Amino acid sequence: MLLPDADYFVDKSILTPKNADVNVINEKLLTCIPGRTVTYISHNRTCDDETAIVMPVEILNNIEGGSMPPHQLELRVGSPIMTLRNIDPAAGLCNGTRLVVNSLGTNVIEATISTGPKKGDIVLIPRIKFITLATESMCPVDFERTQFPVRLAFAMTINKAQGQTLGSVGLYLPCHVFRHGQLYVALSRVRTPSSIKLMIPDEISKVEN
Repeated sequence: MLLPDADYFVDKSILTPKNADVNVINEKLLTCIPGRTVTYISHNRTCDDETAIVMPVEILNNIEGGSMPPHQLELRVGSPIMTLRNIDPAAGLCNGTRLVVNSLGTNVIEATISTGPKKGDIVLIPRIKFITLATESMCPVDFERTQFPVRLAFAMTINKAQGQTLGSVGLYLPCHVFRHGQLYVALSRVRTPSSIKLMIPDEISKVEN
């Protein structure tokens, strides 16, 4: 199945509670965009050279989090992406800005902003360094990751969608929402009830919140 065009997901998103489900959905829908997949591999290292002995890079590569780009970032031209940091607020590149990929270079991604006051502007996104503290992740040491500060945005977690207004939402609940008010956040991302579709597997018969 191919998606209609690059603008199809400009103001649409699938929301779900967990990052693991977000990743599965994004990987599946990426294959629905025609063209070649470009893979970007991050560079990871501990902030303290002494801890590098006990924390090999292979472990750092496997650490994932909603506020951090993946070690292996796969994109195609036309795919929707979302920024994960305030890169250049004056240019419209704030945390959570949605864009559509125009071209994928070795050291820069060209994309068009798809929402907000800078909608339609073409921007260049470089790789940046993310510093992740041990208190903020599953890793017992502070480490840094150099990667493009974006994620695919076919789907996102409900928490990440907070503060955004979308034209339509698909709410996928393979598990119970696990934080007070989370269901309200998901349902209030659209202006009208008809703009949201809900999918709940048979084994999840009731949402408690």
